Amino acid sequence: MAFKMIHENYNVQDLQKSIDFYQEAFGLTEVRRKKAPDGSFIIVYLSNPESQFELELTWLKEKEGAYDLGECEFHLAFETDDYEAAYAKHKAMGCICYENPSMGIYFVSDPDGYWLEVVPAK
Repeated sequence: MAFKMIHENYNVQDLQKSIDFYQEAFGLTEVRRKKAPDGSFIIVYLSNPESQFELELTWLKEKEGAYDLGECEFHLAFETDDYEAAYAKHKAMGCICYENPSMGIYFVSDPDGYWLEVVPAK
């Protein structure tokens, strides 16, 4: 028996703001969308040509207020072939929330506070 990871879900408050962030920060674009017939939710899947893995963004109509993300001990990691350019881009966007120069990595925070790790290609 084999398992293949296919997506990770983040619940978001402002769907378009999150889509725009992931497009600008990581080049992810919408690949498909599901809407509840009653309008109670919208799910958008984002991806890029680099991987089949998808980020699922879920907007819930009835949700009020920020999501409780605990201590942000979970994260999604992105590998980049140009670490310096990625760092400069994210620094200009003002979304870097934690840096670990000794490990050669940093984290950005999305509009809902989810942490995203950026690592250089090996």
